[in-house]
Amino acid sequence: MKKGKLNPNYWENNYLNQNTDWDIGYASPPIVNYFEKIVNKNISILIPGAGNAYEAEYLFKLGFKNITVLDYATQPLINLQKRIPTFPDNQLVQDDFFNHHKKYDIIIEQTFFCALNPVLRASYAAHMHRLLHLGGSIIGVLFNFPLSDEGPPFGGSVSEYKKLFSTKFEIKVLELCYNSIKPRQGNELFIIFEKKIN
Repeated sequence: MKKGKLNPNYWENNYLNQNTDWDIGYASPPIVNYFEKIVNKNISILIPGAGNAYEAEYLFKLGFKNITVLDYATQPLINLQKRIPTFPDNQLVQDDFFNHHKKYDIIIEQTFFCALNPVLRASYAAHMHRLLHLGGSIIGVLFNFPLSDEGPPFGGSVSEYKKLFSTKFEIKVLELCYNSIKPRQGNELFIIFEKKIN
């Protein structure tokens, strides 16, 4: 991977040119299944590297209103605004994830971790920990295929994720998804990582 490739312009151009093969066009089924069981609609939710943010659209229509959508690029935020004109402008944030400093109850992981340069993974885990309230969790999906320099997406494994996250998080769930979309079956892990007090 070329150094500096994954900058804001890289992602902006991908959206402008509709070079978004990772975009499935709707909310990821494992994430939908999780939130269908959540009764408290007042929890604060962050979706970093949200892209077109179909999860945010789904949750907003389901009655969750305290959702912050964060992305490096502007175009996917514009796309969400077009789909949901009533989505609050101040909850759409164009910025680098590592510059963000609010705290949340839940952070949704959906094709963000795998898009980061792998050298940033330890920093990602540490910053996720900082962004969560006590008792807060990362929920979502991580890819389960060998890590290589070809990407994004960059892969990973159960053993790598345990090593990376277990110092700062209680690994509540880390298992193969039973409800992945067909092209990702066998390659997605559903996760619930709860913030440790440390």
